[in-house]
Amino acid sequence: MLEFYKGKKVLVTGHTGFKGSWLCRILVNAGAEVTGYSLEAPTNPNLFAMCGIEDKINSVIGDIRDREHLMKVFDEVLPEIVIHLAAQPIVRDSYKNPVYTYETNVMGTVNICECVRLHSCVKSFLNVTTDKVYENKEWEWGYRENEPLDGYDPYSNSKSCSELVTHSYINSFYCDMDVAVSTARAGNVIGGGDFANDRIVPDCVRAAEKKQDIIVRNPHSTRPYQHVLEPLAIYLTIAKAQYEDKKYAGFYNVGPDDRDCITTGELVDIFCEKWGESLNWVNQYDGGPHEANFLKLDCSKIKKVFGWQPRWRVEEAIEKTVEWSKMYLSGKDVCECMDEQIEEFFYK
Repeated sequence: MLEFYKGKKVLVTGHTGFKGSWLCRILVNAGAEVTGYSLEAPTNPNLFAMCGIEDKINSVIGDIRDREHLMKVFDEVLPEIVIHLAAQPIVRDSYKNPVYTYETNVMGTVNICECVRLHSCVKSFLNVTTDKVYENKEWEWGYRENEPLDGYDPYSNSKSCSELVTHSYINSFYCDMDVAVSTARAGNVIGGGDFANDRIVPDCVRAAEKKQDIIVRNPHSTRPYQHVLEPLAIYLTIAKAQYEDKKYAGFYNVGPDDRDCITTGELVDIFCEKWGESLNWVNQYDGGPHEANFLKLDCSKIKKVFGWQPRWRVEEAIEKTVEWSKMYLSGKDVCECMDEQIEEFFYK
């Protein structure tokens, strides 16, 4: 699949983030001509600065809300494939700053859709949203692609809106153009190099580094956890398939099998086991804003359409995350670890 990307002009928004950095590393290794459009990396430290790709891509620092700047980048680069990752991605931050969240996640989508509409060079466009776009009824079975979209909190709701904006552009404009457009609704991702606040695995790594107990605020919430390479592989699969045949354009859930939809407490138990060093965690609910308690995806569609199956179980995903994190904390070059994990995932 990755051979397809050799020499392809790919524009990735949000390239300085966690997912974006891994994606750009994959594309660079595959020989793609990558342009990234994003704000400066959102954390310090950050994966983008340490993954060795900044001088291997056309890295443009810009705000997805700035349509004029974004349009200029499209004019200059003339991308064939666009993968839209740029977002305000943290649920709790969306409660603190809902206006910024909506501006970024909704109007940012309008801006990227408009740029695609006005550039016939784009043959494949993928908007990456989230599993949280669905109206969450806390039921036992996974949400399917035809379920109602109505996220509860500002982050989830803004991503629901991002989906609807994309649907409107498909119906109003793209259906008469030579471009294939999909959205991918991904579950929770874990992996080496995530330094975000209010995410459980980065919190685990920070606690382990300080040799402190891990603070878990909601150990009973259930989420579909997967290694970051899982959704990235599917994004690249969708973008390639619809580039070659528009029949593959659509709306796709991207998540693990049911057996890997586990509680936060179970996730932290596995992390402590893989990390060793007598690492422990404590339940310390902080009474924060509403977050979904039970969330699971039905990924039957993507399995049927692409014959896809998850590669790594949650235990292996955590093991790979621990491996990367220990290498980082020991001061070693993490690029080698990234490439080894990419090689293992895609080629072995």
